[in-house]
Formats: sequence, C-alpha cells, structure tokens
Amino acid sequence: MDTLSLTRGKAAPAPAPEATDGVIRIADDKAMLRAAAELTRDLVKPRPVIYWADLIGSAVVGYGALGVSATVGSVSIAVGMAIVSVFALYRGLSFIHEVSHMKHAAVPNFRLGWNVLMGVPMLMPSFMYEGVHNLHHAKTRYGTSDDPEYLPLALMKPWTLPLFIVVAALLPVALLVRFSILSPLSRLSPKLRAIAVERYSALAINPQFRRRMPDGAAKLYWNRVETAASIWAIALIAMTAAGILSMRSVLTFLGVVSVSAVINQVRTLVAHLWENDGEQMTVTAQYLDTVNVPPPALLPALWAPVGLRYHALHHLLPGLPYHALGEAHRRISAELDALSPYHQASYPGLPGLVAKITRSTMVRR
Repeated sequence: MDTLSLTRGKAAPAPAPEATDGVIRIADDKAMLRAAAELTRDLVKPRPVIYWADLIGSAVVGYGALGVSATVGSVSIAVGMAIVSVFALYRGLSFIHEVSHMKHAAVPNFRLGWNVLMGVPMLMPSFMYEGVHNLHHAKTRYGTSDDPEYLPLALMKPWTLPLFIVVAALLPVALLVRFSILSPLSRLSPKLRAIAVERYSALAINPQFRRRMPDGAAKLYWNRVETAASIWAIALIAMTAAGILSMRSVLTFLGVVSVSAVINQVRTLVAHLWENDGEQMTVTAQYLDTVNVPPPALLPALWAPVGLRYHALHHLLPGLPYHALGEAHRRISAELDALSPYHQASYPGLPGLVAKITRSTMVRR
C-alpha cells in the first residue's frame, strides 16, 4: 500500500468558515481529502464474489420469507417472516446504489442480474436511479436546486418530516400505476412519454427535478427493462383479478415493499443534515452535511445496509465498493486525529439523528 506523509496527531485543525458574498462557507480540508484518497487506493477494486453472494442470498431469504408469510396459517410466523422479508429485500434493493456507481465491466452482468432478481420483480428497475444518483454527487450540484436527492429538510416546517416519511408508504401503489398504466400509454403519445420520463422515472426527492430523455445504448437498455417491468406489473394485476394470486399474497407483497420504502425514507432522512439552502458547497462542506454511523452501533447494518452506514465517506470516495467502506473508515479514522473534520460526520445512531433534524426544524420555524 502507498505510504502517506501524514502522521496521526498532526492533522490540520478543522477549516474555519469563510465569508463570501455574505454567505458562510467551509473551506476544503486538504489533509482529510488527501488522506482519504491515498489510504484507500488499494480498495477500489470491487469483488464480484461478494456482490453476487450478497445479492443472491438477499433474494433467496427475502422471497422465501415472503412466500412463507403469504401462505402460513400462524399469524405470529407470518408477521415474523414478513419482517425477515422486509430487511432481506430492502438489502437486495439497496444494491441499486452500487449499480448506479459501478463500472459494469468490473462486475460482469451484475446490473442485469440485479434487474432480474430485484429491479423488475420489485418494480424498481435500475434506470430509476442510474443517471439520477450521479447528479447528487456532482460537486457543483450537491445541495442546490439541481440536486435530485436534496431538500433542505432541516430548514423546513416541522410537519414536513412526518409527511416525508409517510408518503413513502405509497411507493408500491405509485410504482404499480407507473408501470401498468403509464408505461404502455406513454408509448402511444410522445407528449405523455416525455412527462413519464421527466417526472415519473426517477427515485428522487426534489419535486423540481426533471430528468433528460435517454439516448443511444442507455435508451435501448431502458426500454427493455421498462418493458419487462410493465409486463410484470400488468401480469400481477391480471393474476390477482383472475384469482390466480390470492389477495393475501398481493397485499403481503405490497406491504413488504411499503415497509421497505418507509425504512429507506427514514434512512434518507438521516443520511444528511439537510442544512444547505441552495448554495454551492465545497467537498468538505458536503461531507460535513452527510452522515456516517459506524460501529460499534449494530442496527445500522439493518436500516443502512450495503455500505450506506458510511454515507459521508461515500461522498468523499464515491468510487469505493460497498464492501471496502468499513476498512477505509478504519484506516482514515486511525490516521487523522480528533482535530480533523473527518470525525465530525460520525454519529452514534438513528435516534440522535432524528432528534437533531427535528430540533433543527423547531429552531428555524
């Protein structure tokens, strides 16, 4: 591994805020950025075996538990298996984040495999995130009105937080409508197609975001995966109407997706501090507006799986595979002393983060 000229105990103090045009900005901490890059150069290669084993294991456990929950006679077992299904399928779905970042040649056919196992069956194909999430990582877009994944929630009214969570429960119904009705109808009208792509084809939280129409190879892949998702959505409705699938099975499936969406929305709520008011931010400022929930906390492995517990670190090093983030965090934490802003983005757990953003909305009423 490459050596680093920094020595623990000699990290520069956290950068002081700079006033520019009346706006307080945080300068970049070059020591932290250099340490993050140099200490992790040997961790950038994804390991296909880990990706495939994790994804397939999540799918087997998730769908198996879903099947038991939808058919077993015991209520307690049905509920227990539904909970297992929620967290297993949520973990599998979370790989959409990795799909949106990876060079597909590095883990051959993983995007296809993910769409077959998760994206199409769960009506969340990869194109809903690809071409969207990368904009969130653009240095000049993060935290601005052009960021599809940012809202200044900490600066908004207190009632927006529960609304932000509750609306996620409607996701499975919205996806069912999107792919069973909007997809086929939009093929008949270019105007409707533009609306479907721009407004209803992105897993985004910024209501002002409009995505561009795909072209070239991306458009071809998009159309194929969307067609598969549309066929599955229509078949799901048709099989329910014909009595092939029981109402219990369908409601269990929709319930599992809904609870998974709510958990992810809670995770999203605490993934950032959401304190930016639309100004462009330095990389260090972006990092400090983002959250790590590292060990010894255990529960983040459930509600922030597939490396999402290291969300702030991911913003520093978006190219690192999820399985390398834990080791990267250990190396950087050991190298940089307590004065480094690197440590300021780590939090002990979910309750404190929820309380923090709730207090922020109260203060800024």
